[in-house]
Amino acid sequence: MSFTELDTAYMARAIELAKHGRFTTTPNPNVGCVLVKNGEIVGEGFHQIAGQGHAEVNALAVAGDNAKGATAYVTLEPCSHYGRTPPCAEGLKAAGVSKVIAAMVDPNPAVSGRGLQILADAGIEVASGLLEQQARDLNKGFLKRMETGLPYVTCKMACSLDGKTALNNGQSKWITSSKARQDVQAFRAQSCAILTGADTVITDNAKLNVRVDELPFSMPTSLPLRQPTRIIIDSQNRLTPELALFSIESPVIIFTTSLDNQTKWPHFVKHEVVPAVNNKVDLSALLKRLAELQFNHVWLEAGATLAGVFAEQDLIDEYIVYIAPKLIGDMGKSLLNFAEVTMMSDITELTFTDTVMIGDDIRLTAVKAKQATHIENKE
Repeated sequence: MSFTELDTAYMARAIELAKHGRFTTTPNPNVGCVLVKNGEIVGEGFHQIAGQGHAEVNALAVAGDNAKGATAYVTLEPCSHYGRTPPCAEGLKAAGVSKVIAAMVDPNPAVSGRGLQILADAGIEVASGLLEQQARDLNKGFLKRMETGLPYVTCKMACSLDGKTALNNGQSKWITSSKARQDVQAFRAQSCAILTGADTVITDNAKLNVRVDELPFSMPTSLPLRQPTRIIIDSQNRLTPELALFSIESPVIIFTTSLDNQTKWPHFVKHEVVPAVNNKVDLSALLKRLAELQFNHVWLEAGATLAGVFAEQDLIDEYIVYIAPKLIGDMGKSLLNFAEVTMMSDITELTFTDTVMIGDDIRLTAVKAKQATHIENKE
């Protein structure tokens, strides 16, 4: 099916609506829906919080009787299964819409084409693939979890122009500007989990929460901020309840290789035991477990050693690096630590996907070269 300029405009509107839910929908995907009848938008909505109305339901509620005979533009195939809410495909069918255009088919095995089939079997015209890459970008974490059984991992780093993260004595506050640090808070808020190691928690006494007063925007009062779960790798059980991390009553999961049953932890702290590799938490097993726990997008903020291991094991999907216009010198701390590479053919190749000025700093975004090729082929 060919799409018109108006079709594209309405789907673009649905995508913008879907973005409103990016801080609150996890573990569900971000979805937007626009209902159009006789050339006018008669209803629109987006999914706000898991367990509450999906985008189609919210749009139908606005449209009322005007939904009959309308065209629905939805960023993800309408669901076909009973979960915490009824199937959206059945809701659209009952409302009497005449056509449904989805940006993409839902890779969730519980849906995966069944939603569009329900509609087609009811005599409703269906199509998909309009602005598909933009729709995929909305839900990189959800899609990766559904397609691979692993979460999408973004590694955040900050450094000087010469690639140093701190002075040789460990001082690092502050290399980047306050605007860059505010930008980080926005990314944290969109993630399902913030991941780091025990070293960072102990050395920095880090809380790893989203600091609401530092967000570069105001959260709508109708959508209260959801604090990401804090995931800590503590292979040797070195953490103690007195650390600042545990002063905030927000979920924490500590991944370790063996349980320490002697320590009394706050009620919001859970432990997960995973296999060990060289007496360290197996990172692949950790990520698989996070996906099983329905974490879509993991924000990795770790020191050079742990981040280096993630990079070395090819477990990072995306790098976001803030570069400050400062020089520290060769005695400064490096951005990543991993084993020496002796052949240029063995280096990790990345592709830049975004470059933005944030205050006086530059924010670079890069993905694996093969992943970037996949993105280009989709456009």
